[in-house]
Amino acid sequence: MAKGKSATPSKKDAKVPPKVSPATYLAQVQQEGRKVVWPSWKETRQTTILVMIMVVIMGLFFFAVDFLIGIVVPWVLNFGSVS
Repeated sequence: MAKGKSATPSKKDAKVPPKVSPATYLAQVQQEGRKVVWPSWKETRQTTILVMIMVVIMGLFFFAVDFLIGIVVPWVLNFGSVS
């Protein structure tokens, strides 16, 4: 590395994007939105169904874990006590 040069650029070396008007900004957003490849309705429906199935599966998993912890923790805490 050269003498006097730091590994990170200083603030004055950073490039500042040019300021644009709100109308230009919205036009650029619209232009970028047209470039997006949107999923088909079939892909959207399949993804939605998959997400719903995973939510149900994970809900059942966490219900089972919570249920088992609810049984095991009191049993462990009362293990050494005299009844």
